[in-house]
Parts: sequence; C-alpha cells; structure tokens
Amino acid sequence: MKSKKWAITVGVLGMVLTGSAGVYAGTQLETIKAYLNHGLAIEVNGQKFTPTGEQGKKLAPITYQGSTYLPVRSIAEALNTEVKYDSQNNKVSIGSTSSSGAPTTGNSGTTAPSTGANTQAQGVKSKYLPADFPLPKDAKTISLVENVMDGKKKVSLTYSTKETLTVLGASYRDYYQNQNLTQNVQDLGADDFSIVGRADGKFAVSISGSSSNINEGDNEVTVVWGEE
Repeated sequence: MKSKKWAITVGVLGMVLTGSAGVYAGTQLETIKAYLNHGLAIEVNGQKFTPTGEQGKKLAPITYQGSTYLPVRSIAEALNTEVKYDSQNNKVSIGSTSSSGAPTTGNSGTTAPSTGANTQAQGVKSKYLPADFPLPKDAKTISLVENVMDGKKKVSLTYSTKETLTVLGASYRDYYQNQNLTQNVQDLGADDFSIVGRADGKFAVSISGSSSNINEGDNEVTVVWGEE
C-alpha cells in the first residue's frame, strides 16, 4: 500500500527546481544529456495541467535515463504545497515550516482532529468529502483523486500527519458511530487502524492508517469514500 502512495511523493521530491538562476551557481553540478518530453500529458487531481515558469512560460518534463522529472515549483503550487529556494544555502524546502525553520508539527497527539472547514482549508482541498469529515490540523495531501461517476461523487485521499494513530482511529470511530451504518468493521490499534463502513443507498467508506516508512514520526491515512 505504502509503495504506491509514496511513489508520487518521491517523484515530486526528485523534480527539477525552476525559476531561479542561482541554482546553477553551485559547484556540485554535473553535465548530462537529457530530453524535453513534449509528448507527456500531466493531470493533477484528474484535471489537465500544464507546468509554467516565470512569466507564464510553458515548461516541458525532462526525461533522463528512463526517469521523467517535473518542475517542482509549478507542480507544488498545483498541489497547494509551499516551495522555497534558499540561494544563500543552495537549498530547496518543500512544505510549510515554522519561523525557526523546523517543519510544522501540528497537533501534539492529545486532542482529536479538528473537523468541518478543514476539508476545504490548510493541507487538504477536498471538494466532495463531507464538510464535517474529521481531518487533523496538520494534514498534508500525499495524493487526492476526486471524480463523479454516474452522477455519484468519489474520493480517494491519502494524507500525512503527526497526529497519533490512536487519536485518529478514535476520531473516525466516533464520527461514524451515529450514522446508522449497516456494515461497520473496525480494527483500532496504536500501530495501525482500519474502518470500513456502509450506509445503504448513501455512501461507502474505507479508512486505514499506519506509520510512514519515509518520514519518521509521520503517520499516513488513506480514505476511500463514495456515494451510492
């Protein structure tokens, strides 16, 4: 499960930074032979996307030794992820940071995730999840696919958080407790959790959480939700 989810993230972290001439001033550069791949179509959350650089100039993916690299700043902006380039230290930072420069940690793990407007703000921008769907304050989207099939909304979301799996599992358990699910299977633990439920004629949902095998201290949650 994790290998597929993190393939997207690792790809983003390996993308080429654009828009700053200072990148080329370093001493660690190596000349390579690569190709601009004008034939590759890009979609972000199911929508056609064309990467752009300064002054709206279109950017093409680069193919090198069987791997394809995308412009990190343009892609990150499309995914609502902050990217900063520190020319003095020749460093690229992806994601939000605190004033001290350390990654923002969000909840301490002692309170349940906040609900409501979080589905439309901060790190997760879901159009179709219920407005009160519980999400931790520090949730950051890893992948999000939303579409409408036969007039019914479908969502597949994976996000990362510092929130504990115990708190997350309990929050989702409590959220669905009074929704009259005809099928409700729960497996809650400190190291992982899963919740599968169905409300006849309304929706079906599957939620699973586990620790990240990429970023120590992070947890990953995958939500698959769809109208019936």
